[in-house]
Amino acid sequence: KEFLYDIVFYMNYYAVQVQTGNEEKIIDKAKKILQDRLDKQNFLFPKKSLKIRKSGLFKQELKPIFPGYFFIQVENIDTELYNTLKSIHGFYRFLKNNQEITPLTGKDLSILQHFLKFGQNISASQVYFDENDRICVVEGPLKGLEGLIIKVDKRKKRAKIKMDFANDSILIDLGFELIKGLE
Repeated sequence: KEFLYDIVFYMNYYAVQVQTGNEEKIIDKAKKILQDRLDKQNFLFPKKSLKIRKSGLFKQELKPIFPGYFFIQVENIDTELYNTLKSIHGFYRFLKNNQEITPLTGKDLSILQHFLKFGQNISASQVYFDENDRICVVEGPLKGLEGLIIKVDKRKKRAKIKMDFANDSILIDLGFELIKGLE
């Protein structure tokens, strides 16, 4: 456990833009090619659990928080890692760009770490609505992001948040569950 803590604390996080829908395939290919050095980097693809209605039935599905992106936790992007990812079909670029690969810092890093503290597969937040019908987050990934909520859909049990990430404004739907007795 101490070793894992050290990795988390001393490593940088890099964002990789890839073809949306193929994030996991690209990660799997990269891991296969780089299998002799998997201890040097960690591939992260955070997902959210949402209730999706299909044909009148609700099913829990995992959807990406950041579609078209995954993250690498590594000291730095070396030539082998760069060339491996660049050779995989569906790879677009590192952020900032392929000539200026920079680790996430500031607000971007805080946003990623906020979601990662709930694990790679985050579950719904626990919420209730106050007497003014405002959403109140008790726990979960929406906690601390209340000021970024721009829309609440009580029927679908989702909150849409708007945040700035990687010099772009993004919208993220996150699920919530009502706490019994407080709804």
